[in-house]
Amino acid sequence: MKFRILGPVEIHDERTGVRILPTGAKQRALLGALVVKSGQIVSVHRLIDELWGEQPPANATNALQAHVARLRRLLPVPEPGSGEPHHEWIVTRSLGYVLRLGRAGTDADRFHRLAAQGRAAAATDPEQAAELLRQALALWRGPALEGSVLGDICAAEAAQLEENRLTALEALYDACLRAARHGEITGELEELTTDHPMRERFYDLLMLALYRCGRQAEALSVYDRARRRLVHELGVEPGPALRGRMEAILQHDPQLAAPGPAGQLARVHPLPPPPAPAPTAPGPAGGPDATVLNLTGEIARLRSRIEHLSLEQEALMRRFDQLVANPASGH
Repeated sequence: MKFRILGPVEIHDERTGVRILPTGAKQRALLGALVVKSGQIVSVHRLIDELWGEQPPANATNALQAHVARLRRLLPVPEPGSGEPHHEWIVTRSLGYVLRLGRAGTDADRFHRLAAQGRAAAATDPEQAAELLRQALALWRGPALEGSVLGDICAAEAAQLEENRLTALEALYDACLRAARHGEITGELEELTTDHPMRERFYDLLMLALYRCGRQAEALSVYDRARRRLVHELGVEPGPALRGRMEAILQHDPQLAAPGPAGQLARVHPLPPPPAPAPTAPGPAGGPDATVLNLTGEIARLRSRIEHLSLEQEALMRRFDQLVANPASGH
C-alpha cells in the first residue's frame, strides 16, 4: 500500500494496481492531513479547522465523525483467506484521530530517500546521482496535495514539499553539469527560469550550461534577464553567487570548464575588448557618493560588455546563415 500526496491525494495498492481516490474536497483534505501527520494524533479541533476553517457547521464534531467513517470504508481490508492480518488504519483517540501506516508507505517518504541518496552521490558519482534524482522527481504527479489544501496542515506541507522539489531539481542539474551533460539540459533550465523567475540558482546553472556549450553571449544575456526581473519584481540586485558566475564567464575562468576528458569545454574564443564607456565626472575621494559612482561605472562597463557580446553573436549568426546558404563561400 502506498499513500500518495505528491499530486492529488490517493491510495495506491501496488500489488493490484488499484487506485482509491477520495471524493469531495473535505474527504481529500481529511486524508491529506492524516497522511501528513501519520503516526501522530491530530486533534478534533485541528481537523475541524482544517476542513471548515473559520466557518464550521453547528455540528462540526458529528460532521467530522461522518467524514472519518466514510474514509475508513474507503481504506482497503484484507481479502478473506488471504492470510493478511487485519490492520486498523484510522484509530480514534480521546483527543482526535491517528493514521497508522503500518507496513504502508508514502510517496513523499520515498521521494525524500531518493533525493538524499542522489545528493550524497553527487560528488563521487554524478551520473548515478542524476539517475536517483530523476527517479525521485518522477514520483510527482502534480502539485503536492493538489485538491486537498483547505487548511494550515496541508498548506504548510504542500509549501515545504514544493521547496524540496525545487531543491532536488537544482541538485539534479548540478549533477548533470558535474557529469559533463551540459548540452542536454539547457532547454529544461530555460523552462525552469521561466517558471521560477525569482530562483537565482536556475539562472546560475543555465549560465554555466550555456557557457560550456560555447554560447558565452547567451549566458551573459541570461544574467541580464535575471537582473532585470529581480530588480523589477523585488527591487534587489542578483546575489553574489550569480554575480560571481557572470564575472567568471567574462574572464573565461578555467574553473568553468566541464570536468573530465569526456567533457571538454567547447571552444569559447575570447572576444576583443568592448569600446570604453563614456567617462564620468569625478566624484569625491571617499564616502557613499564615491561608492555609488564606482558602482555606476562598473554597471556601465558590464552593460557595454554585454551589448558588445550581443553584437558579436549577431555577426556570427549572420556569417553562419551565409555559410548555410552558400557553403562554397566558406572555402
